[in-house]
Amino acid sequence: MSSAGRLSTFLLFCPALLWLGLLIVAPLVDMGALSVSERVSSDEFRFGFANYATFFDEPVYWQTFARTAAFAVIVTASTLVVAFPVALYIAKQSKGMGRVALFTLSLLPFWVSELVRTLGWMILLRESGLISGLLQWLGLAHGRVELLYNDGAMLVGLVYGGLLFMLIPLINALDSLDDNLVEAGLDLGGSRWTVMHRIIIPHAMPGIVAGSIVVFMLTIGNFATAVLLGGKNSLWFTQAIYDQFITRFDWPQGAAFGFLLLGLSSVLVWLGLKLSGQSLTRSLQQP
Repeated sequence: MSSAGRLSTFLLFCPALLWLGLLIVAPLVDMGALSVSERVSSDEFRFGFANYATFFDEPVYWQTFARTAAFAVIVTASTLVVAFPVALYIAKQSKGMGRVALFTLSLLPFWVSELVRTLGWMILLRESGLISGLLQWLGLAHGRVELLYNDGAMLVGLVYGGLLFMLIPLINALDSLDDNLVEAGLDLGGSRWTVMHRIIIPHAMPGIVAGSIVVFMLTIGNFATAVLLGGKNSLWFTQAIYDQFITRFDWPQGAAFGFLLLGLSSVLVWLGLKLSGQSLTRSLQQP
């Protein structure tokens, strides 16, 4: 490549490099340096790993992270169960304007912010909300029912929030599935479950992995939905990070917790890829 070509390529990538450098890499480097700063006095710090040791020394912190990670796995699996039939129908059954309409309806709730969607669920689930009133009208409840501030409400909100991020890679993967393969499987005597298990799911696996990674990382790092629907006692790890930064003004401790969240969640994603026999490269390069 000529020098002019190399210069053109560099200029082409400059905006992306500036974006990554100034808005992602630089803040991470600064937060990493802050996380290894031990407070000696009100205005004096020294290098050390005491902030990280606090995570392992205090059971409430690593237990909260373990609970958050386990709940994120449940949310990811639930989102996959809900999204897969919808994605399969949109990719293989709907045609023309019907497909556009279904995809638009899936996209429509995400035209507003996460906070607005969460507040909408709070209105529906509160004791004077629509669902409580419907249960009373049907005779299934004799008084107002409080459906907020529990793990069930948090699960519903987080699954709803991750649905689109699971749908898009699934539709993309299933759209490339040859219909003749499905018909051949059925013609050869395979049941619908066998065709689903042996043909459709393996073909969609890159989309499943890509969607699961995105939903898991968004869920484990979620703050607004988990706190607003789960309540103050939801024991969500991002709440612990928020408390360190905003409530206690202990920024080095909050930075350490943030890095631990990033590192431990990345390890969990890597373990998930190993257990599923997939690779991140293949998932990102799905057709």
